[in-house]
Amino acid sequence: MASKLLIKVTAGADDPERCNQAFTVASTALASGAQVSLWLTGESAWFALPGRAEEFSLPLAAPLTELLGAVLADGTVTLCTQCAARRDIGEGDVIDGVSIAGASGFVEEALAEDVRALVY
Repeated sequence: MASKLLIKVTAGADDPERCNQAFTVASTALASGAQVSLWLTGESAWFALPGRAEEFSLPLAAPLTELLGAVLADGTVTLCTQCAARRDIGEGDVIDGVSIAGASGFVEEALAEDVRALVY
């Protein structure tokens, strides 16, 4: 197993199955002992805000709140700088544990040794 899994999720409530798959893979990887870095981009950027994960619902899927909570507890969650700016989301708006960083940070993580990257 790779020592770190980098997951970029671009979908949100606009594509609930794809969105939930990313969060499910992230939390499952953590439970399997991998380090996880989850990047919120595009419509998933909204889940950096308080209460937004609670509003998400997908039948027969684990609650997004639980999946996000697992990643926040044992991994890292980063919100894309441009995606945040396009939605008027500032550093003071996001839930505790979410950082905001740009593409250079994502690329740096993706090119690090022992990293596998997935995009949803």
